[in-house]
Amino acid sequence: MKHAATPPRKPLPAGIAKVLKRLHYPLEVMLQCVRWYVAYSLSSRDLEEMMAERGVAVDHSTIHRWVIKLLPVFEKAIRRRLRPVGESWRMDETYIRVRGQWKYLYRAVDKAGHTIDFLLCARRDTAAARRFFEKAIAGRGTPKTVTVDKSGANRAALQALGAQRETPIEIRQNKYLNNLVEQDHRAIKRRVRPMLGFQNFRCARIVLGGIEAMHMIRKGQMFAPKGRRASPA
Repeated sequence: MKHAATPPRKPLPAGIAKVLKRLHYPLEVMLQCVRWYVAYSLSSRDLEEMMAERGVAVDHSTIHRWVIKLLPVFEKAIRRRLRPVGESWRMDETYIRVRGQWKYLYRAVDKAGHTIDFLLCARRDTAAARRFFEKAIAGRGTPKTVTVDKSGANRAALQALGAQRETPIEIRQNKYLNNLVEQDHRAIKRRVRPMLGFQNFRCARIVLGGIEAMHMIRKGQMFAPKGRRASPA
C-alpha cells in the first residue's frame, strides 16, 4: 500500500534563514525552547533538563543563545499579526533590574487591557517617556486620551507631542484608572522574577520583548485562523 508523500516544507523567509544559519539543531526544538523560556517560569537550565528527558542533548548556554537570536524575529512576526487597539490608553512604568541597577520598563494598555506597546529605558524622564509615546503611536496609531500617574515627565512628554498635532491628545492623571496597567505589570514581573535580573541592557530588551509578545498572545491580541485561538505553547 502506497503512503501519501509528505509535502515539502515551505522555504523559510530570508531573515529567519539568516538567523538560523549557524544554529545546528532542528528548528522545532529551538522554537519550542524559546517559546517556553518566555512563556513560562523556566530557566535555561530547566529547559536543558526537559530536553534531555526528550532525548535532546543541549547545553543551557546554547538555549540562551537561541533566545537572543530568535526572539527579535519572533517578536517582529507577532507584531505584524496584532489586532487593533482602543484609543483610550493607560500608561505607566515599572522597574526591571539590569546588572544590579534599576531600569524602567514603560508600558501602556487600552481600556480593555490589551497591550499597546512597551519600551525599556535606562532613565525615567521626559525624553524616555517621549521615546515611548513616539514608538507606540508609530506602531499603534494616535490615542484620543492617555491616562498617566502623577509623573510630571509623562505629562510633559504628551504635551510636547500634542503641541505638534492639530488635535491634542487628552491627558488624564487618575490613579484609579491607571490600576489596569499596574495590574498588567504583574504578568511581566512574575516571569522576570525567577531570572534574578539581566546581565546587560541589550539582552534585557530582547527577552522582555519576547515576554511581552507572549503576554499579548495570551490576551488574544494576535489574529488566528477562524475558530482557533493563538497559544504560547
